[in-house]
Amino acid sequence: MNAIIIGAGEVGYHIAESLSREGIDATVVDTNEERLRDIAETLDIQTIAGSGSSPEVLKRAGMARADLVVAVTDSDETNMIACLLASSQSQIPVRVARIRNPELDGQSQLFTKGCLNIDLIINPEREAVGQVLDCLACPGANEVFRFAGGRIMVLGFPIDAGAAVIGKNLITLRAMNPGFKVLITALVRNEEFIVPKGETILAAGDYLFAVTDDTRVGELLRFFGRETAPPRRVIIIGGGQTGWMLAEAIEKKGFSVKLIERRRDKCEALAAALEKTVVLHGDGTSQELLKEENIQETDVFIAVTNDEEANILGALVAKQLGARRVISLIRRIDYIPLVGRVGIDGVINPRQAAIRRILHFIRKGKVLSATPLRDERAEVFEFIALETSDITERPFKEIHFPTGTIVGAIVRGEKIIIPDGDSVILPGDHVVIFTPRSAISEVEKLLTVKLEYFG
Repeated sequence: MNAIIIGAGEVGYHIAESLSREGIDATVVDTNEERLRDIAETLDIQTIAGSGSSPEVLKRAGMARADLVVAVTDSDETNMIACLLASSQSQIPVRVARIRNPELDGQSQLFTKGCLNIDLIINPEREAVGQVLDCLACPGANEVFRFAGGRIMVLGFPIDAGAAVIGKNLITLRAMNPGFKVLITALVRNEEFIVPKGETILAAGDYLFAVTDDTRVGELLRFFGRETAPPRRVIIIGGGQTGWMLAEAIEKKGFSVKLIERRRDKCEALAAALEKTVVLHGDGTSQELLKEENIQETDVFIAVTNDEEANILGALVAKQLGARRVISLIRRIDYIPLVGRVGIDGVINPRQAAIRRILHFIRKGKVLSATPLRDERAEVFEFIALETSDITERPFKEIHFPTGTIVGAIVRGEKIIIPDGDSVILPGDHVVIFTPRSAISEVEKLLTVKLEYFG
């Protein structure tokens, strides 16, 4: 596979890095030659200086042989024109564009085959809002990933000191609640990613990834000692596009929302646009202001300014002053493993969300969605089982899965199955599978066509 990435900012860089790890030949196009030099020094990919809206530049980038174009510059117009050129002047099968303007984002007819012919629209701000809403809907979970139309949930959360599960292995956990099937697909201990076995003993501070169906999320979190009381009071700092969209979405849920913004003119615009949100002018990292706004009575504090350091500082200050949960928008992926150690409960990373949306286009087999976990050391993806696959119509105990690979759930019609060694995948099943990144290519082989099918 060959890919062209237009835009060498942080989103473009991380997409290029992910595709490079997949063994995909990628070319990055940007007008900023310094940025291109930085990418060329760290990644084994080609770079071309020029505008992504130039037919000649795209021709030099290999548009004639590309299978995927991803346009993620800071200009919506450049991204749309690049995809239009990819559609009208070549046979590139998949076209992805970042569109940040919510007015354009809402005009779906613009992107159909009759117009711009774009297959996937990425809006980082909308992705961030979706991540926060999922966390608010699942109190006690730090990360929430939905599969099979939301019927299967993968939750990430830490084990707090004093939880009843500490010191017990996974076999014992099943005996503690025999009517409740839950599958622990991975845990992180001292930054080491561990695929657990039945004998694995849980310890305080372990960070778990668990799979369950959507009707039993609360039961799962309570079983592991997590607080599940729904939030009522929310404070947001940062009145940019993400904060604006987030406040608008949260107030519709019926929560009490306060939004703190430094820029007075922005405060006036927000106050006029938002119906129920209380808009405050000030510094959201100020202890005095947070105390005045009764931060100790706040259920969730969310920092979504354009300054990552301010987001981290604001979240830490809010936590110290008594906020029940704090969530911070972090764009740099290398920061993510660090923030959990210092007391931040949840991280929003729009770039990872963008990568997640793109991954299913490059996975082999009938992959519907793909989600990288933590710092992309593992992945969860959903696929439709093919009749010709090596993984179908055989008990799991007879299948040689790659090391560390776990089938988390099977959806068969209206039935949801948390599998064991005797489970069988049938053609047409929706399957959620967890695997370390090192084993992805092996798993893809299992999901595709058996060799004897061609005999």
